[in-house]
Amino acid sequence: MNKPAIHLPPLEWVRVFEAAGRLGSFTAAANELGLTQAAVSQRIRNLEVRLGAPLFDRQARGVSLSMQGEAWLPHIQAALAQLSSSTANLFESPRRKITIAASASIIELWIAPRLARIAAALPSVQLTFETVQRLPDYALADADYEIRFGDGHWPERAAKRLFQEELAPLAAPALLGNEAERWERLPYIATSGPRVGWRDWCTVNGTSLPPVPLLRFDTFVFALRAAEAGAGILLGSLPLCRFSIETGRLQRLTENTLQMESSYWVTWRATEPDYPERQTLIRCLTES
Repeated sequence: MNKPAIHLPPLEWVRVFEAAGRLGSFTAAANELGLTQAAVSQRIRNLEVRLGAPLFDRQARGVSLSMQGEAWLPHIQAALAQLSSSTANLFESPRRKITIAASASIIELWIAPRLARIAAALPSVQLTFETVQRLPDYALADADYEIRFGDGHWPERAAKRLFQEELAPLAAPALLGNEAERWERLPYIATSGPRVGWRDWCTVNGTSLPPVPLLRFDTFVFALRAAEAGAGILLGSLPLCRFSIETGRLQRLTENTLQMESSYWVTWRATEPDYPERQTLIRCLTES
């Protein structure tokens, strides 16, 4: 025996009810759905006639869900969510997942400003980021791409340089005051790890490291934030500190720079096939 047909109201009316009930306003629902307030009101009225029950109480100051509307709303929201999820699972093209392993500093200072560009260029790709701090951590991440600091040569890995590393002393304008020409007397900020530090800077520039308080961080972005807060002078990566310099949060203290042989590279397994999106992703990551 065939089951009798279920006579449901039009989906458009139901969507309008969900938006109005969630937002508590016909006007807000109209703005969200791209309709006029009158169109929303008419669809709600049609739905109430179809169901034979009022879904909203109307007062001079606005509308509120009736007892029936309040009871029906969570069921409608669950049904629409299920419809949306099943439609996406069955009919939308699966997104290719790409995992990138990098330090927190690179993710925040270099990749994040380029995410909109990457999303526009690779709309079918889902990016996942794994934060790593040391070279052994990359093995645990098992990522498609790894951003490493070094000379660009690692066994069984192909690599493309992200940028040419260049260092210079930077400080917050508020810290300098009248000491801009005598900044060597101010506190220094340093970072741990394999990066070139203040000793290398002083050796190249023929100066001695003065006995001033020195703050040390294990993550470059933390050192950068401390410098922006006026805690001291940072030997900063000019590419990574570009936004801080352009916005005036930090300023260069000298035109001298320290050119680095090592830099940051995006790397991948050399044996992997040349996926179509690789060149697009690398171009987005390496463009200034």
